[in-house]
Amino acid sequence: MTPSVVAYRRDLHRIPELDRDLPETLAYVRKVLEQLDCEVFSPVAGSLCAWLDRGREHTVAFRADLDALPVEEKGDAPYRSCHPGKMHACGHDGHTAMVLALGELAAKCENLPRNVLLIFQPAEETQGGAKGICETGVLEKYRVDRVFGFHLWPGLPAGTVWTRPGAMMAKNSEINVIIEGKSAHITRSEQGIDALWIGCEALRCIRDMEAAELPAGELGLVKFGRMVSGTVRNAVSSHTELQGTVRVFSMDTFHRIVRRCREIAGDLEREYGCKARAEFSEGYLPVVNDPALVETVCQALGKDAPGMLEKPDMTAEDFSFYQDRVPGMFCFLGVGAAPALHAAEFDFDDEAVLPQGVAFFQKLLMIP
Repeated sequence: MTPSVVAYRRDLHRIPELDRDLPETLAYVRKVLEQLDCEVFSPVAGSLCAWLDRGREHTVAFRADLDALPVEEKGDAPYRSCHPGKMHACGHDGHTAMVLALGELAAKCENLPRNVLLIFQPAEETQGGAKGICETGVLEKYRVDRVFGFHLWPGLPAGTVWTRPGAMMAKNSEINVIIEGKSAHITRSEQGIDALWIGCEALRCIRDMEAAELPAGELGLVKFGRMVSGTVRNAVSSHTELQGTVRVFSMDTFHRIVRRCREIAGDLEREYGCKARAEFSEGYLPVVNDPALVETVCQALGKDAPGMLEKPDMTAEDFSFYQDRVPGMFCFLGVGAAPALHAAEFDFDDEAVLPQGVAFFQKLLMIP
């Protein structure tokens, strides 16, 4: 499959598109799929699925993400982006190419142990396109009982596959802590309510809470990268906003952090007479690999089983929404010493990496 998967990846790399606005990408994927013996349909805007019915009771699903990033590519490869300000800087072109190549292989195999559903989703980088697909009931309709996905991963040996049972990637949420005080001239500060000072207190309190109250041995963080406050240097600030992120690996821990941050906001209100609130975005669920499925894969593949990661990664992925419905396993596919994901220089040796990913997918396809 090397020529096909590399050609797919390079063709897709030239036409990066964002979010759910993917007309060229969808046209390309549809053209490939319609050459196969499968049913092609679109469960939500910006998506495509291919259903290969082998008359089995259960179905295995493979997921690819289609969207790119608003990044101006700096590389000079002959397949560089043709769309200014847009780039496949996160490897989604590689993910899609591998699932297309897998589709070619699956279409040639009548005697598969399961039916096959290929999912090509939008908006992984923005709005969690996986959630909308899951809400259509497509996994239930097509009797999916296991789902697999890959992410290209710099820093791991090129062409090698890695995973782990249980927590794999984090639940993410944006946190905003908003303080409403009262402005006054700095020489009459006692007449005001200093939102800047209270914001600093909020930062300290949440930092102390993070250090003292996250469950022992469980990875997690509550960090702030931006603070906005005040208008001029000689007036007490009437408004402060702290902007940060939460990363955890269990929903129980997330709900605990939400509760404690809101309690801290209430304490600040009572102590300083301000208005304070902590707001959280929905974010993505944690990526949690089904331990039984990981064990099944490892036993079936033997010496070809994936490597085991020592600890989960703090980044987030909307593959988690599929895993919230059916057992799933997410894997990292190493690309070696490549530039960082989301970097304008990101590229990798597709001829060395992608065929290895397709070969691993093919092994997963054949597990009863």
